[in-house]
Amino acid sequence: MARYTDSVCKLCRREKQKLFLKGQKCYTDKCPVEQRNYPPGQHGVSRRAKVSEYGIQLREKQKIKRSYGLLETQFRNYFEKANKLKGITGDNLVKFLESRLDNVVYRLGFASSRKQARQLIRHRHITVNEKLVDIPSFILDAGDIIKIKDKSKKLDLIHNSLKRVKDNTYSWLSIDKASLSGTFLQVPERVDVPLNANEQLVVELYSK
Repeated sequence: MARYTDSVCKLCRREKQKLFLKGQKCYTDKCPVEQRNYPPGQHGVSRRAKVSEYGIQLREKQKIKRSYGLLETQFRNYFEKANKLKGITGDNLVKFLESRLDNVVYRLGFASSRKQARQLIRHRHITVNEKLVDIPSFILDAGDIIKIKDKSKKLDLIHNSLKRVKDNTYSWLSIDKASLSGTFLQVPERVDVPLNANEQLVVELYSK
């Protein structure tokens, strides 16, 4: 399966904002965005060309796609599904992305990045409703209970990640740190999701 293998910090610098792709490093002053908040490459500092409407739309798409760690085909498929549902397509798209198991594991604080969350899931450390699930793209339903498998509860990376999380940070999630479990209470509304991007521009881009 295709995957991105270059430095993820370059992706954040290209979008000129933190996408929180590097885990704990993103929360320190070692984050490259803090030190060099301009696009990578030899022309990054001096790049002043006027950005076209298409360019603005493309940047928003890349920002969202990279934030959730998806490839183009995966992201486009979510858009197609969102476009078929009733309601605002952009809102539906974000709801799909927020309902992914890897995203919820990250939001609960069991992993310091979505990439790390995917590793936990693929290595069979996560259960959903008491059943092992090793598919990061698994879509959760309201009421689903996500737990760290009993044999995995001593993993340092999980406990180190939990240190940065306050109880019940997100209204659509409930976390129990003592039992290393959380509940996906409901699909979040777009207004509640801390995503610094304009998904409507993605809709306009794909609708051309």
